[in-house]
Amino acid sequence: MPSRQYATFEVADQLFGVDVAQVQEVLRFHEYTRVPLAPTSVGGLFNLRGQVIAAVDLRVQLGLPPRDLNVPAMNVIVSVDDEWVSLLVDRIGEVIELDDEAFEPPPDTLAAPTATSSWAPSSFRTA
Repeated sequence: MPSRQYATFEVADQLFGVDVAQVQEVLRFHEYTRVPLAPTSVGGLFNLRGQVIAAVDLRVQLGLPPRDLNVPAMNVIVSVDDEWVSLLVDRIGEVIELDDEAFEPPPDTLAAPTATSSWAPSSFRTA
């Protein structure tokens, strides 16, 4: 049976995963440069070995209050359309392997644009 591996992480006590093929690295970082007039989901920018990375606050993306960027956050650096983006998360989980047949399209109740983007291509059934 075909399966996929996911790097997992938590945001507001909810478990999420990203295909391990998209994950470049995971690190703790706390020196962000704010971006004036940027959407509130952009937590800031930081320099990673000479490359400027945008940090996306997943709490804001999920409709939750933004995180305090003065407190070190965990960053999941992912590759999206050949660009690196940092996902600011609360906790890093583990790499898990899930069977392909356990996935289904996101629910219709998931608000756009998240439901139609590559951020939520499918959801995993737990029961």
